Amino acid sequence: MREVMTKSMARNIFYGGSLFFIVIFVGLSVHSHYYIVNTSTDRAGLTDSVAAGKHIWEKHACVNCHTILGEGAYFAPEVGNVMTRWGVADDPDAAAETLKAWMEAMPTGIEGRRQMPSFRLSDEEYRQLADFLLWTNKIRTQDWPPNDAG
Repeated sequence: MREVMTKSMARNIFYGGSLFFIVIFVGLSVHSHYYIVNTSTDRAGLTDSVAAGKHIWEKHACVNCHTILGEGAYFAPEVGNVMTRWGVADDPDAAAETLKAWMEAMPTGIEGRRQMPSFRLSDEEYRQLADFLLWTNKIRTQDWPPNDAG
């Protein structure tokens, strides 16, 4: 004998399944929020200098050419882990000097070549931008984006 599914049985399966997946979704959302807030972000290192560096990053629209942690354009190198690649992640003074030297060494006016604009930053702005990049360098990204090249 075949058992026939009634409307009430179908409704109960629909509501039960919907409730199950809503609970799963809310649980994963709460877990993601907890991970981002408490595990992956260095809140103690979020200084005024880091915030000023982020402002410089946004003011000069660096994301239009560079990616940072995989977000942005792919015209120029990823900079989320650039301080580690340059070997200056543990020395803020060396990081600022290296960043300044790198930015000033970029060629301009060469036809057909990628070119970094000259932003004419002050030494303090170089330091702030370096502090921002040092801060992003410390974010636990679980090795994303996969980038070893400079």
